[in-house]
Amino acid sequence: MNDADVSKQIQQMVRFIRQEAEEKANEISVSAEEEFNIEKLQLVEAEKKKIRQEYEKKEKQVEIRKKIEYSMQLNASRIKVLQAQDDVVNAMRESASKDLLNVSRDHSTYKKLLKDLIVQSLVRLKEPAVLLRCRKDDVHLVESVLDSAKKEYASKVNVHPPEIFVDSVHLPSAPSHHNAHSPFCSGGVVLASRDGKIVFENTLDARLDVAFRKKLPEIRKWLFGQVAA
Repeated sequence: MNDADVSKQIQQMVRFIRQEAEEKANEISVSAEEEFNIEKLQLVEAEKKKIRQEYEKKEKQVEIRKKIEYSMQLNASRIKVLQAQDDVVNAMRESASKDLLNVSRDHSTYKKLLKDLIVQSLVRLKEPAVLLRCRKDDVHLVESVLDSAKKEYASKVNVHPPEIFVDSVHLPSAPSHHNAHSPFCSGGVVLASRDGKIVFENTLDARLDVAFRKKLPEIRKWLFGQVAA
């Protein structure tokens, strides 16, 4: 083989190697581009997913805030309604309390009521001797019915008439503009055993409180159309 053949063969080998290198380089380039595109797509999808998750999280937070605000507004409205209802009920209670003042102004009717209250108190206490407390203005009326009250009680429960001592300490007077914030009593009596261990409050105000508490569900139903819990 002469030099020309050797040179030709070398050139063919060089071309072959070069072509193979170019093909390999091209293959590597294509593969690298594909991997890059895949990785880029994965990164894009991951970022999209992250953005979607953040959006969903914020959306949920907004929804929760809306529910909380709605619940707070609803509770505030309910409180306002309940407060308004309480104001109406309290106004009715206040009106009834003022009406009690008229009871003691009719001496004839009030005198009979005092006797009935004393008898009722004696029946509840069932004591042979009791201490009676009343308003200073009512002392003369109370003393005028004591004998008849004792006899009526004795006849009802078949016992000897009890001893009743009118206390020198009196119940508060009726409310007025001068003592609007002081303790007051609209009338009635308080009876106690001599040792003070048993006390029965039978004032008009106490009876109103008992009646009002007992009838409160009915009053609310009548006023507002439903029984309050």
